Amino acid sequence: MGSWQPGLVVRTGIAILSRFRSRIIEGGSVNGREREAAAVAILRECRQVLTARGSTILREVTEGADDIAAWQRYPAGEVYDPANHAQYFYHCHAAPAGSAPGAEHGHFHLFLRAEGIPAGITPLVLPELAVANAPVPPQSAPLKRGERDEVVHLVALALDQRGEPVRLFTTNRWVTGETWYCADDVIRMLDRFQVSGDMPSAVLNGWVGAMVQLFQPEIAVLLRNRDKAVTEWRWRRRNNVFEDPRLEITSSFAIDLDARLAMVEGGAAELAFRAAPPSRQRLPRMAEGWGV
Repeated sequence: MGSWQPGLVVRTGIAILSRFRSRIIEGGSVNGREREAAAVAILRECRQVLTARGSTILREVTEGADDIAAWQRYPAGEVYDPANHAQYFYHCHAAPAGSAPGAEHGHFHLFLRAEGIPAGITPLVLPELAVANAPVPPQSAPLKRGERDEVVHLVALALDQRGEPVRLFTTNRWVTGETWYCADDVIRMLDRFQVSGDMPSAVLNGWVGAMVQLFQPEIAVLLRNRDKAVTEWRWRRRNNVFEDPRLEITSSFAIDLDARLAMVEGGAAELAFRAAPPSRQRLPRMAEGWGV
């Protein structure tokens, strides 16, 4: 196996997940257990490939860079699949002062662009979203890809210093400049997040897509909690919540990938997350990387 080639299971699993996406586009249903089993197969094979070549997800997304620049997006130019209209990038950060060893290193922002959004789904319409030229905080918007401007932020996925996934979270609209859709509509988009090709790495692309499919039930809970947090903030503050820099992280779960893999392989159905404890660390602003 070449140093930059995924294994057979990765290719086979991606093909299975692509069939799930085709069923969704055709209006059919997806078997959640089949989807999770395919995702587990991809993730197990990705681990084997990464171990064999002494790499990590962090090294894959930074293309082996020894000096990972703070705030720079990786890979250069971001990743966009023109067939599936999925897009992502990774933020790498300087550790905040007082960070404990093993703290989060950075995170992926995962998007679906307009051309991949299911037909019949429309953005949320609120009076404050219709205000022209309203001032907004600094944003970490993805590069424009495709023909249209609309883009949906599905979820963010944080890695630790070893390149292991440790947290899923959602953000307020201003953070990425996304087009805002209700949680249930975004949940319908999750099956469509697939990234094919080998730029910057087929293993990385397969891993990112499989993480979304494996943790889809948890992401659904996050998105509904996101909407609840935004609604409560809006009623409490009576302001344009979507552009309020005081609200950045809208929901967050710490995750345990090994536990989730074992759960699926053991036939268990309950979710494998735990609520993230409040952080006492001083974190940089979300527009610069992450924060609460």
